[in-house]
Order: sequence, then C-alpha cells, then structure tokens
Amino acid sequence: MIRIITMCMPLILFSACTKTELPIIDEQVAVDATTLKVDRYLTGDAADVVTTTQGGTVLMGGSTDVDAAIEWMIDRSGGGDFVILRVTGTDGYNDYIYTELGGVNSVETVVITSKTSANKIATYNTIINAEAVFIAGGDQYDYVNYWKDTKVEDALNYLINTKHVPVGGTSAGCAIQGKVYFDAKFGTVTSTQALNNPYRNLVSLQRNNFIDNPLLLNTITDTHYNNPDRKGSHATFLARMAKDWAMNAKGIGVEEQTAVCIDEAGFAQVFGTNNAYFLKQNGLGPETCVSGSALTWDRSNQAVKVYKAPGTAAGSNSFNISNWTTGVGGSWWYFSAEAGTFIQNPE
Repeated sequence: MIRIITMCMPLILFSACTKTELPIIDEQVAVDATTLKVDRYLTGDAADVVTTTQGGTVLMGGSTDVDAAIEWMIDRSGGGDFVILRVTGTDGYNDYIYTELGGVNSVETVVITSKTSANKIATYNTIINAEAVFIAGGDQYDYVNYWKDTKVEDALNYLINTKHVPVGGTSAGCAIQGKVYFDAKFGTVTSTQALNNPYRNLVSLQRNNFIDNPLLLNTITDTHYNNPDRKGSHATFLARMAKDWAMNAKGIGVEEQTAVCIDEAGFAQVFGTNNAYFLKQNGLGPETCVSGSALTWDRSNQAVKVYKAPGTAAGSNSFNISNWTTGVGGSWWYFSAEAGTFIQNPE
C-alpha cells in the first residue's frame, strides 16, 4: 500500500488520562476459561503507555483500507496503543499498522466471538487502555449480537465520551457506528426489497442502544456505496427513521477505498479514491411508508438532500456535520423514491 502522510486540522478537545483515572476492573476468578476464550495478537511493546489523545470518528467504506485514515487515527492517538476489534480473522492489521505505517507503541488484535467473551474483564481493560480502536469488517449482526450490552460496549463508549480517543471501523465495523443502525439480523437487504416494502423483516433497524457517539445522533451509516443497490435501501432507512421515530433523519454513505474522518467539532474530511455521501431529510417525511406497500418519499424530487464529496489523498474535500449545510469540494444532489423507484438528481 502507498503511505500517505496527512496534516490534521486544528482540534478542540484533548485528553491525557493517567492509569489511575481509567476505570480498570480486576480480573474475574473461578470462571470457565473456555467460555471466556478470546484470541489476542500483540505486536510491539506490551507495556501500557499514556499519551495525549484527540477524539475522532473514522467511517471507512470497505475493500482496501485507506492508509491516510489510519494515519489520521495514529496521529490523534499520540502514538499510543492501537487496538483492533473483530469477530473473525487473526492479526492481519498488526504488521500493516505497526510496521508499514508506524508511529504507535503497539498494535493488539482482539477477536471476540461471543457475548460471554465480550464480558471478559481483561478485554475490557485492554480496550479502555487503548489510544485508538478500529473495528474490522465482517457481519454487523455478529457485532450487535456479541457486543451489545456487554463490557465491550461500555469500553467503546468510555473511549468516545470520556477518554476521547479516535474510534473507527470499516464495512461492518463502520455500519454499527451511527446512533441508528441497520443490524442485519435477518441478513442483508437490497434496495429493491427495501423500497418495495420498507417494513419487511429484512429492514431491521435499532437506535440509541449501542455505540454512543453524539456526533452521529439521528444518523445511520452505510458502506460499499459503490454498489448501486445501497443508495435506495439507505434512503429507505431514513424514511423509516422519519416515520417511526419522528427524527430529522441523516445518513453517511461511504464508497469502497474511501474514508470519512470526523474530528470532535464535526469537521469531516474525505480521504481515498472514491466518494462519501452526507444525507439529510429535506423537510417533510415520506408520503407513503407503510407495511406491504412501496415507498413514496418524493417531495417534488427533493425528499433527501445529499452532499457528495470525492475523496482525495490529502482529505482536502470536507463536510461539516455540526450544521449539515457546509461542504468543500463536493456537489449537492437529491434522493427520492416514487412508488418503490429510487431517483437521484443533481441540485
């Protein structure tokens, strides 16, 4: 992979936590080691370090990882301990981050494959001692099923809201990061399926009960956005959010080989070779959004306003999700749906 060195924008919040400030929990005793089995792979210094960190969120669209986005996380970690979380696989990220990109004290991959193992205290302590956490791709329902309402969830939310360290993910690891998320409980859903019946069981959404990132309030993320089948289903998710929960619905869709890096002030840079899309409900909710009927969310072909920002090596194109109106280097579009047909038009 080509290493891309980037300059980070000025930031608002900084954090330097000492070991005594971290809510470390003593290891449990008298438990079955088999049921608590967690595969761990460490590269680098096993000793914990404490650095000055800056919070941030990375939403990566899948396929080849974006070096510049990982380097953005490394920079904000202050060179501390970088933790990879996943439910399958091994240590594929370790040498890539520690050796190819460099600049961190250690990289540790933790493979957590059950709700029981997600409550292992040693894993919780590893996560809260991290200065950066990245969630690999996979099946997002595994993450929801195994990690939701566990110590892994507690640790991630501690890092985001108290310790202020960068937390990111790719593919499924990105898809779970919004305050609203598609959990894939019944498998994936195509645009045609979602648009033709927004309430079929495949359109399985949850809200405000997993990753607690205030920047992504009322926001659902989506990945692999190069696939033309993604946009219609994503727009359907927003329609359900508006209809079911009276939300001012928003979304972020990221194409493959592309990443959105958001600082704590809501300034989102787009790195990589493809595009990111920032969606927001444009006024009223859907005209027709009921079980068994095709979605109509037209509003004069302007139901959802979308900012499309191309990725670049330097992250020079951006969007401000603190106001959802200001962008640099992109263009405005509209998404809508008419009787189950998805429509996209430039502004």
